[in-house]
Amino acid sequence: MSAEIVTGRGVYRLLPAAPLEFTNSSILLTLAMERADGIERIVTRWRIARILVNEPPGAEVIVERLKEWLAREFESTREAALKTIRTEKRLYELTFDEANPGPF
Repeated sequence: MSAEIVTGRGVYRLLPAAPLEFTNSSILLTLAMERADGIERIVTRWRIARILVNEPPGAEVIVERLKEWLAREFESTREAALKTIRTEKRLYELTFDEANPGPF
């Protein structure tokens, strides 16, 4: 399964990089954003409050919901992810909850 977004930097494939993780309050998705020509791959984590989704969805459903939002916010997300990986040596994590529902 993969989805694609078109950015100013080219086409990026969105691929789940690990199985979904579930906690009592959230769903965690590890998402790879890979440029179609293979020149760049960025991995991020997405924490989605369970209250925002009716049933625990599969990774494909979450990626589809994120596509439009991510296409719009790609540059800032990419830069924050690269900075976090370089300086903090961890994956950049975005959170969607009641205060910040994003595409949910």
